[in-house]
Amino acid sequence: MQVQVRDNNVDQALRVLKKRLQREGVFREMKLRKYFEKPSEERVRKKAEAVRRARKNARKQAIREGLIAAPKAPARDAARRPGGGAGAGASAGSGPRPS
Repeated sequence: MQVQVRDNNVDQALRVLKKRLQREGVFREMKLRKYFEKPSEERVRKKAEAVRRARKNARKQAIREGLIAAPKAPARDAARRPGGGAGAGASAGSGPRPS
């Protein structure tokens, strides 16, 4: 797998590489191969993953067909945005802090 480094921005290229590896499932596979998994445990795990995938696909299909309501999107929190929220220093409108 190759990632181009543009303008000597290695950090950006590393982020892109990590995202691609994550999408390909490399990290997950490394974690699974860290220890031996008995064939019976592997069958149980794969069966459970298949059940989860089937449920997720059925839920998405039901939402598309209008049989169930789509889940509400979580409210955006100001503290999570860069430059906003409680931990970002003095906010606009706050005066000098009493000593």
